[in-house]
Amino acid sequence: MLVPRIYAHTGFIQPCKGVACGEDSRVIAAAMLPVLAVHGGAGHIPKERAEISCAGVRDAARAGYAILRAGGSAMDAVVEAVTVLENNPAYNAGRGSVLTRHGHVEMDAIVMDGRTLASGAVSAVKGIANPVQLARLVMEKTSHLCLTAEGASEFARAMGIQEVPEESLITDYARMRWRKNLQPDANPVECQMGKMGTVGAVAVDSEGNIACATSTGGMLNKMEGRVGDTPCIGCGGYADNKVGAVSPTGHGEAIMKVTLARLILFYMEQGKSAQEAADMGLTYMKERVEGLGGVVVVDPQGVWAARFNSLQMAWAAAQNDQLHYGLYAGEDFTQPIEQPEQNSQETH
Repeated sequence: MLVPRIYAHTGFIQPCKGVACGEDSRVIAAAMLPVLAVHGGAGHIPKERAEISCAGVRDAARAGYAILRAGGSAMDAVVEAVTVLENNPAYNAGRGSVLTRHGHVEMDAIVMDGRTLASGAVSAVKGIANPVQLARLVMEKTSHLCLTAEGASEFARAMGIQEVPEESLITDYARMRWRKNLQPDANPVECQMGKMGTVGAVAVDSEGNIACATSTGGMLNKMEGRVGDTPCIGCGGYADNKVGAVSPTGHGEAIMKVTLARLILFYMEQGKSAQEAADMGLTYMKERVEGLGGVVVVDPQGVWAARFNSLQMAWAAAQNDQLHYGLYAGEDFTQPIEQPEQNSQETH
């Protein structure tokens, strides 16, 4: 009898020759791991910024996968990948975050460890270059799951995290969009679709441990103190070694109403593949609360999915020393993980 090999993220199954049935699914899992998938936000990305967004998620996937390939943990990998995206001004996270109604930066982030279900998050935090790293410290150094605003800043100082000037986090592009949306007839939710959004990552390491991380600057021209889905466990991220991990992006209020990350894992618990569960969760969010967004998902065997119901979502994934990426629905370009960015020769 032949053991099926599951192709990454497609859910397609075919016989795997030369593998005895008694070796069971551990052989399949070993061939699929480690794996990491990242996203750079769902919505409508202007043509002139599309390649920046695609290049950025490829860089983040390479950085996270390098940690996994060296034997590092899933948590180390997702935090590194999201840190790379926070440092890239093309995204709405860290440097490049959108501005509040009064022109300030308030950021949210979450991490979750699927082995123990430990989690840490920060919300409405200011003056921190990498909120995802602060979220990890909340998980590892406190008994709490989330710290907010000044409490998060006080904790950051206690942990020795250097505060940065707010101006260092604000780009000309973010300030231009802020001014545009101060107009009385502006629609910040609709306009958000023109800005690369929330960033996130999911991973399974060689030991089979799973983790997720998500970071965002939030909603364009939001009220001061607004907290979206990202720091809310089960909404802005969830990881469980027994089921998988999800990192979403999209309209935070809609994601919270359906607890999107946990909803997708619930569908996976019912036997749906990562891709099927992602599509079901996104469809439910659209039909129930008219919400658009996207997700990256991974299961314990290393099968991953990058799915969205918005026009675009920049994503990348690394597995078996291959880099996958796309922007529009149906795209899956591949190249060797070590291939230099400037000489990329994609295949579809």
